[in-house]
Amino acid sequence: MKTKFSSWHVGVSAEAIAAALFARHGYDVSVQYGANQPEYDLIVSQADKLLRVSVKGTQEIGWGLCQNYLSNENDTYHAAIDAWLKRHNLRTILCFVSFHSIQPLEMPRVYIATPAEVAERLHATRNGGGSTTLYENKKWTSRGKGAGSIDAIPMSWCFNAERIEELFQAA
Repeated sequence: MKTKFSSWHVGVSAEAIAAALFARHGYDVSVQYGANQPEYDLIVSQADKLLRVSVKGTQEIGWGLCQNYLSNENDTYHAAIDAWLKRHNLRTILCFVSFHSIQPLEMPRVYIATPAEVAERLHATRNGGGSTTLYENKKWTSRGKGAGSIDAIPMSWCFNAERIEELFQAA
């Protein structure tokens, strides 16, 4: 059975799963079709509360987020992370959907976080050396800046009712 699928299918699947999970928790969900807005894929609301949700799907061990911000001006991972963070609105959250090592009928793992939380995690990656990739769970080998460390998404980011409410309160 085929377990890898195209990046387009990853994106469509990730957005559909995120929309379904928010709706399942009682939130109204507006899904974009056609040309995407630059910062978000979904709008999630309840009463007068509103969040923009940027959905990121992957079949790999992490999500490449800031690599496009590496340049001569931003020649370090930390500068690229900071440039990435500046482009996000306070009412935007990120929803990470991982299809890594799951079968087609299994539900993916889903996490939600603010851009500031993600930037903090990226800065701490590789023993503080930083990275443009948010790793779901990566154990570094004995060589390099991250030698012997493990970079993982905090369990507090797991998608659940309490986490959603926490993010609405923070926005």
